[in-house]
This record gives sequence, structure tokens and C-alpha cells, in this order.
Amino acid sequence: MKKLSIVAIVLSVVAIAGEIFIFATQKEDSEAVQQRAIMTNYRVYAPVIPDTMTFAGERVPLEKYYVREGLDNELIINMYRQSSTLLYFKRANRYFPIIEPILKRNGIPEDMKYLCVIESGLTNATSPAKAQGFWQFIPSTADRYGLTVTEEIDMRNNVEASTEAACKYLLSLYNRFHSWTAAAAAYNCGENGLARRMEQQGVSSYYDLRLNTETGRYVYRLLAVKYIMQHPQQFGYYLRHCDLYPTIPTRSVTLSGQNVDLYRFAKSNGTTYKMLRELNPWIQTDNLKNKANKSYTVLLPVEGGTLQKNLTKGHKNTRLITEI
Repeated sequence: MKKLSIVAIVLSVVAIAGEIFIFATQKEDSEAVQQRAIMTNYRVYAPVIPDTMTFAGERVPLEKYYVREGLDNELIINMYRQSSTLLYFKRANRYFPIIEPILKRNGIPEDMKYLCVIESGLTNATSPAKAQGFWQFIPSTADRYGLTVTEEIDMRNNVEASTEAACKYLLSLYNRFHSWTAAAAAYNCGENGLARRMEQQGVSSYYDLRLNTETGRYVYRLLAVKYIMQHPQQFGYYLRHCDLYPTIPTRSVTLSGQNVDLYRFAKSNGTTYKMLRELNPWIQTDNLKNKANKSYTVLLPVEGGTLQKNLTKGHKNTRLITEI
């Protein structure tokens, strides 16, 4: 009996050892296959840094190693943050045609349109500091530049009004610092903060300043987003025009009076409350008390089904975009 038990134990050990060997071999084979698949099918490329670059007509000093590496850092981040960058392209097609003419009319360089891309991703975002809208105004700055902010109305969420305000703010920053690059930095960290750092360090160029991490990256992110959006295919972004969000055809209607029920207002104007709020995100309530009895211009979808017709019309166009 003892001999049989010893034989059984030996056989069991051999069997277990065999299983371990087979498992180890299978694991090695699996890992080898996985490694070959990665090496064969997966590629990560470094972005190509341009030899020369300008922002708002100002030369970027790429001969300075830290400027070149600062740009490289932001190109890598935004190139490989595909979901966010892809949405920038889609939204820009809808909102840049609204923003660009306002910038031009106010004498602001077109490159400044990318500032609201990096500020909010072209959404009415809210920051931890309570900044709001495409251009991320805090309430005090919004009030300084004529944007109404109440419990009922928040014009920071009105693209046209907030862009007009941003133009005034950017122009005041440019007049103080005599540089659009510095104006962009001051937009991020505050004009007094930037002026103080310039005085402390004895320099006037953004690229020569040592700043906090956020502002130190801010202009480089601005440059990177501009470069990627102007050269999408160089960074692996292939979008057709029909992939982009179209401009929504609207009509303007006057909203006035006190204690206006916006559910009824929407219905009486042939639309839904949801569409009213979608097209007018600056409205913050469903019942407008409007104690000051002001009149507001609201956007509503065009009548007669033209909205759907215009939104679907572009889907026949498969031509790739080359620049936004």
C-alpha cells in the first residue's frame, strides 16, 4: 500500500509539473504573440516641430530650446488627446464663422479665436473659479465689459456678446503690454500679475518670463492648438466636411415683458422649450421675471422644416478638411 501511495504521489507531482510547464509555455507564447502584435501594428510618432511660426503676426522664438520644447510638449498632449481635439474641429465649424467676423470688426487678430478653444473647448463650460462661457469670464470681469450676469440671464453664455466683450478685454491688454502674446498670457493670469512678474524679472516678452505652471504652458498650448487645427492631416486627423457640426439656421425673435413663461413663449413661437434653451444658453430660468423690463433678442429655429434640411444637406460632402 505504501509503495502504491508513493507512486501515486510521484505521478501527481509529475502531472502538476507538466501542467505548470505547459501553462508557462503557453504564457510565454501568449506574451510573445502580444509583443509581436504591438511591435507590428502599433505606432506612436513624435510630432514634427515647424522651423518657423508666428502668432497674431508675432514671431515665435523657436531657436530657444525651452520655447521649442514647450511647444513640443503641448503638441504631443493635444495630438494624442484625440477625443478632445476631434471635438475642437467639429465645434469650430459651427462657431468660428460667428467669432471670426467679430474679431475682425474689433481689430483683433484672427489667431485669437484659438484662445476660446483652449479656454473652454468651444463650450459654455464652468470653471472651479466660477468662470463661465466660451471666453471664461469671471463675474467681475464680465460686469466690467458689459455682460449681464444674474440668476435669470448670463450673457457670458451668449457667443456673440461674450466675443464682443473678449475683444474689448484683449484690446485693453494689448494696449498695456504691446504684444498679443503677452495679452494672451495676461488673459490667463491677470494683467496685474503679469505686469508684476515682468517688472520683477526685468523682461517684457512672454517667452523670457518664468511663470506659474499654468500660464507658463498657456501660450504654448495656444500655439499647439492653432498649428494642429490648421494642419489636421499632419497630426493624423482626417475629417470630412460632413463630420463637422454645421451652422444652425435660425431666426431672431424679440423677448420682452415681465413674468414671461418660457414654456408658453416657446410653444407660441412654434418651437420647444428645449430648443429655446439650446439656441439661447444665456437664459438661466424657465420664467423670466425681468423686473427691469428689458428686451432681449432670442434665436429660434427657422420655420418650415429648413432646419433639418440644412443640417442633413452637408452629409453628401465627403471632401476632407484641410484647415480650420
